[in-house]
Amino acid sequence: MKARSPALTLLEGVVAAMPDDLDALRAIAEQYTEEGFYAEGLAADRALARRRPKDPLVLYNLACSLSLTGDQEGALATLRRAVELGYSDFRHLMKDRDLAALRATEAFRRWLEETLA
Repeated sequence: MKARSPALTLLEGVVAAMPDDLDALRAIAEQYTEEGFYAEGLAADRALARRRPKDPLVLYNLACSLSLTGDQEGALATLRRAVELGYSDFRHLMKDRDLAALRATEAFRRWLEETLA
């Protein structure tokens, strides 16, 4: 089993003590992903999306987690929604390592062409 960093252990304690703190949820989602705990990061991003369903950055991060866990269809649907709600940093989107698997799909390429047309 992969060891958690002290930072992640601390964040887990904070989230356990304050499960409704959105800043703590955001921080732990990022830390899980950074440390390669993709399933845990996905769970945290889903919790954030339930609380902030119209926040484009929250949905963008959820799309990243979905892509990292192999759900390219879900990642694209969530990314589409993030863009509909105002996410517009396509330069970042095109180089974000978390979306590499999604960018490799034909569905993504078609969506990108349609979106940028």
